[in-house]
Amino acid sequence: MNFHTTPKPELGLRRLASAPLSKLPGPSPRRFPVRQRFRNGTNLWALPRKKSVLRCEADGSDRTSNGVLEKAASGFAAAAAAAAVMAVCGCDAPALAESLTVAFPVSRAREVNTVQRTLVEAWGLIRETFIDPTFNHQDWDLKLQQTMVEMFPLKSADAAYNKISGMLATLGDPFTRIISPKEYQSFRIGSDGNLQGVGLFINVEPKSGNLVVLSCIEGSPADRAGIHEGDELIEIDGENLAGLGSEAAARKLRGRVGTTVRVKLHSGGAESGIGNGLREVQLPREVIKLSPISSTIISHISIDGHELKTGYVRLSAFSQNAAAEMENVILEMEDQGVQSYILDLRNNPGGLVKAGLDVAQMWLDGDETLVNTIDREGNMLPINMVNGHALTHDPLVVLVNEGSASASEILAGALHDNGRAILVGHRTFGKGKIQSVTELHDGSALFITVAKYLSPALHDIDQVGIAPDVQCTPDKLTSSIASLSRDKNTTSTLESDSCIMVAEHELEVQKLKGSAS
Repeated sequence: MNFHTTPKPELGLRRLASAPLSKLPGPSPRRFPVRQRFRNGTNLWALPRKKSVLRCEADGSDRTSNGVLEKAASGFAAAAAAAAVMAVCGCDAPALAESLTVAFPVSRAREVNTVQRTLVEAWGLIRETFIDPTFNHQDWDLKLQQTMVEMFPLKSADAAYNKISGMLATLGDPFTRIISPKEYQSFRIGSDGNLQGVGLFINVEPKSGNLVVLSCIEGSPADRAGIHEGDELIEIDGENLAGLGSEAAARKLRGRVGTTVRVKLHSGGAESGIGNGLREVQLPREVIKLSPISSTIISHISIDGHELKTGYVRLSAFSQNAAAEMENVILEMEDQGVQSYILDLRNNPGGLVKAGLDVAQMWLDGDETLVNTIDREGNMLPINMVNGHALTHDPLVVLVNEGSASASEILAGALHDNGRAILVGHRTFGKGKIQSVTELHDGSALFITVAKYLSPALHDIDQVGIAPDVQCTPDKLTSSIASLSRDKNTTSTLESDSCIMVAEHELEVQKLKGSAS
């Protein structure tokens, strides 16, 4: 998916014109500072709201409304009798803030009362930033009242969260959703590129239902302890893992740096070299760096008998460290005399929008348009480079498939529409929307669709995807990306993938015609 988060320090790569990446359509995602007061058994929460200074208009202006809107939504029945009152006050001075006050009855169940606050936070963020200002042709203020009435008699937080999910579902946008605090922590691991744990990738084996090791990160505690692919996890800290999902087990392995976790496992046998049988290891938790990039150099002999070096780079996700690592890989390969590149975006579901645009700039020169965004008012705003300088002008093929989505499609579209790369593979997923991600007060997170986008050539790819220049069906897709870094026969493994063979042929054709630029 595409995510626009609060801007991080620049990587020192390049600058963009028209709209800095921190000014994508929609306000910058942030946590509402909610002031809570109690009045006659009713919660009264005030949600200060800054003006939408991050809403980039086509004429560069910042449109805000002045005046006072007072709207009363009447009628909580019986025990829920109270008014949901919303007063929005606008001021001319940018330094002043708008105020939104919502009053409602306090649930007798404390955990439900906490979710009531989350409901108001989510509702307010949707009201301010959702791409569709009609909220799927419904009264969004009334929807808050209805959801609060339904939530009031509930007894559990889970049931209350389901009510929030139900409210969001009425927007008709599957990408606008709320996730639990635990799910959000897992999401942050993927986007931040770091975790505190032992360095294991695990999954449930479909046939047996057992938790098995997919791979270990090289140099991690798990790797040093001799844990191998195919080992089966039996217990974590004495707790049997039967019936436990991979994500729940992964959470048990994670923890604060300096602590330890005890793991009992059944060794895979031949590969581990220690024979079959149970063993138990004590693993220290450390900071584990997750790299979204795997790379290698493919050497082969060209038609005219010369040795050619092709840099193969697989990008699995657009995390915060993706652009910096991509830059390092390209520069290293240039130093090693690489003459062409294959950028593999297959099964890359997306991630941070900024990371995708930063990567695009590494391959392009000048003031090219990278993507066009459309805000909730329908204004289109191009995001352009400013005097860009590519790291390489060598021929480039980008591999895509139906699993290439969001930021992958932004990157593929930018390189393709600007004539920099040939696309090989299958039609992409087709997700032309951008989400903001906001952490709420209880640690949960709200994903909101805040913008749509078109490719540089103004192609709308939403629910359509991007068609490749050359189609291919891989006879063999590398099953484990982690194996790329440790496989001593990587080249032969990759060349058994027919799409890579097609990509190499296209690079050979480009080489004969002259490098793309």
